[in-house]
Amino acid sequence: MATAQFSATTRAATGKGVARKLRAAGQVPAVIYGHNRQPQALTLDAHAFQLLLEKVPYTSTVIELAFDGGMARTLIREIQRHPFKKQIVHVDFQELVAGEKVTVKVPVHLVGTPEGVRVGGGLLDHILHEVEISVDPSNIPTHFDVDVSALTIGHSIHVGDIKLADGIELLTDTDATICVCAAPKVEAEAPAAEAGAGEPELIRKAKADEAEGEKK
Repeated sequence: MATAQFSATTRAATGKGVARKLRAAGQVPAVIYGHNRQPQALTLDAHAFQLLLEKVPYTSTVIELAFDGGMARTLIREIQRHPFKKQIVHVDFQELVAGEKVTVKVPVHLVGTPEGVRVGGGLLDHILHEVEISVDPSNIPTHFDVDVSALTIGHSIHVGDIKLADGIELLTDTDATICVCAAPKVEAEAPAAEAGAGEPELIRKAKADEAEGEKK
């Protein structure tokens, strides 16, 4: 289980006007909710939060959120962004409770070089980059490793091939394709017009012979 620490500040004022002022001041409005907890409005430092997102896979990292002199173990459930700016406009945190399973998305990492690439010059196409699971918060994996070393051209690996620890339930369709080793690309054949490029010369020669015959 991956964890990270972050600090927040509680706030009483809410509403669109308050949120706009916070964002203009370099802060991000947020909320924490969860089991037996009333939703609490929070404020985050925008720059520090952006740095956090660059360091950890936030969908599967437990954030130890410090505020009001205490700490809550949370997951980031939603990050709302501006439609065409990089600005984060709101963040939702869910407080975790031991023994109460949560649904999370976990990254899939491909390990090794496929045999079809090494020997046959094939191409590895990584299609599915994360899978959804149900798991106790204390057992959230940071990622799943998938060994592709034995993968040959024309074959693929599916979600159902992932090796799971006890207590982890796959929610993504087990038939979904994670990766496939495709055949190497073949150069297109020369256009038919190029293949017959010499024909006009033959036609001209035939006409010349015909003209010579008329002179005789």
